[in-house]
Amino acid sequence: MTDTASGGAPTTATAFDAPSDGLDALFAPRGIAVIGASRDPAKLGAALARSVAAFPGHVAPVNARDPEPASGVHASVEEAAEHGPVDLALVCLPARACADAVAEAAKAGARAAVVYGGGFAEAGPEGERYQRELADVAERTGIRLLGPNTSGFLAPGRGLTASFVPGAADVPTGRIAVVAASGGVNHALAFLLGEAGHGVSLAVGLGNSVDVTTADVLNHLADDPHTTAVALHIESVADGRRLTDAVARLAATRPVVALVVGRHDVGAFAASHTGALATSWRTTRAALAQAGAVLVDDERELVDAVGALSLVRLPAAADAGVGVVTAQAGPGLLLLDDLRGRRAAVPELGADTRRALAEVLPPLTYQANPVDTGRPGPGFAAVLDAVAADEAVDLIAGYALHEPGTFDLVEAVDTVRGSVPLVLGVGGAGEDVRRVRRALLERGVPVAADPHGLAAMTGALLADARARRRTTAGTGAPRVAVEPGPGPWDEDRAKTLLGALGVPTMPRRACADRAEAHRALAELPGPVAVKLLDAAVLHKTEIGGVRLGVRTPDELDAALDAIEAAGASPTRRQPHSQRFLVESMAPAGVDLVVGARRDPVFGPVVLVGLGGTTAEALADVSIRLAPLGAEEAAAMPAELAGHALLDGWRGGPVLDRTALGETVAALGDLLAAHAGLAEIEINPLRLTAQGLVALDAVCIAAEAADAEHAAETTEAAAREGGD
Repeated sequence: MTDTASGGAPTTATAFDAPSDGLDALFAPRGIAVIGASRDPAKLGAALARSVAAFPGHVAPVNARDPEPASGVHASVEEAAEHGPVDLALVCLPARACADAVAEAAKAGARAAVVYGGGFAEAGPEGERYQRELADVAERTGIRLLGPNTSGFLAPGRGLTASFVPGAADVPTGRIAVVAASGGVNHALAFLLGEAGHGVSLAVGLGNSVDVTTADVLNHLADDPHTTAVALHIESVADGRRLTDAVARLAATRPVVALVVGRHDVGAFAASHTGALATSWRTTRAALAQAGAVLVDDERELVDAVGALSLVRLPAAADAGVGVVTAQAGPGLLLLDDLRGRRAAVPELGADTRRALAEVLPPLTYQANPVDTGRPGPGFAAVLDAVAADEAVDLIAGYALHEPGTFDLVEAVDTVRGSVPLVLGVGGAGEDVRRVRRALLERGVPVAADPHGLAAMTGALLADARARRRTTAGTGAPRVAVEPGPGPWDEDRAKTLLGALGVPTMPRRACADRAEAHRALAELPGPVAVKLLDAAVLHKTEIGGVRLGVRTPDELDAALDAIEAAGASPTRRQPHSQRFLVESMAPAGVDLVVGARRDPVFGPVVLVGLGGTTAEALADVSIRLAPLGAEEAAAMPAELAGHALLDGWRGGPVLDRTALGETVAALGDLLAAHAGLAEIEINPLRLTAQGLVALDAVCIAAEAADAEHAAETTEAAAREGGD
């Protein structure tokens, strides 16, 4: 059976029936004081006073410089509180005055405040001081503080528009909550949701998040009976694990759709490929998806996706089957192509279904899935009913241009309602089309205006079902008992550590001089790779510290000469050690990069991607928080764009995903268990006909990583100064 959200708009709530988590005074106050209320209609305080005028509770304008008790403008929050409860203070003052105003409001009994103006941390050192003062007040008094530098929030079901943005009061009540880093994005999404026929239960712009954070609001919403789905907008993250814990808690009962800003961020050069590839954008998206959120790429997809999930939630499943029904072939092809790009399963319909369709549709139409009706007509309802009855179909995605002279789409939907969920696209313009879309929404049927929106809705339902099917990861205790020992680790020591974790490597010898290198050449299976063995050199290939395919003593001497010259390069920052690693060459195969690193925001993370020397150029990676189970890690390669290369491409080797999952999980466990370890990376980890083998390994101590980052920061500052 399908788990669908209940229809209808939430009823207006009375004060303090919200969850008791400290934010009740913010989002469900009994009374409000507007500090800085002004008679000048152009000022922020006047705009706020107008916005909250319709609030059904106590509203008290406050202006210490220009009070007018006869008209209800008070000199202080304390005076305002004498006339009614004041739980929430809306502060519309210059940055320098805000901390004192919030402190006075807290003393008068207010338990929450919103600070709207800018001029804080975003404005330089002086603003940073003002923001610290606000944070100190919040910590000292316990008042919950939204902002500063925010345009506020909307709670339409409570009649509360705590925003100065024109038109905000027109956003209708709905079942979707918006939690946005930006006040502007918060309002943009609220407006789009209103236009799409959904409305909002709560829409919050966090601003600078001096006290109330994204995680706080998500935890609040997890217990909110009026919210059935959440639209999440992320710009930056301060406490990654707290955020993912909140998303996981919320996603267990309410879908979360996330839009993360920063696709094209370019960070400082990282010591390992893992560090360079695990950018904040990629890591944040991966962490949110692992916690159960559905990811989207833009605000339009966000509105379509969260709108669909507010009405329908599929049972947890790895691959739900989609039946595609289209009344026009061209839009249907666009829809099918988009669904294929989202890895949707569009199964061929059974013989009984096709026989039923053949009785309704012209013989020249395509009927195997997708089902093309040619044009909409009276038989459209029978088509939907037949496809819905197919055993392989768990969801129908249908599209039709609005043609009221040929059939009634709403009536057709009524005949199949209750079998499998429907998501529909209705193309057209005018009030009649809007009426049809509204009627479908009232029936709990998600509706889009175009094939791309329909695909986004369908993809979101499938992604949410897959997310709840996956094993929850990123929590629990690490299981690896291996001790890495003290650093630094050269390649030989790093590979010894990998061996203790069960990761195969090629036969090798660490050589203190040329004589030992020649003995290794004679004794190891050839040909061999010869490498500079120095823990301070992480990218040996880039400085000429690697020679491959060495077979004879003369070739070895030439290789050693070149490696010695590379090791003695004057561009090196640290003294070099003339040691060598001689190692048997691995058979041909497909190269992967597998790594674990300590992310500054999310803590230990693991990464799998297509590797070798082109890893950073390809940037085809999958990321998870660690520690994680081997089963979860084994699923990571399926997310790679080049995953076909791992499945016997053109007669090549086939990846043992279980073995890879065990390796990735072990690296994550090792990092999670040892705070002194910053990164460990295998690049390449080669997939051969005989299995996986580590060809190179990098292990970095936390102190070394900190020193490397400090040096890079200094160099970057020097370059900027030179410009």
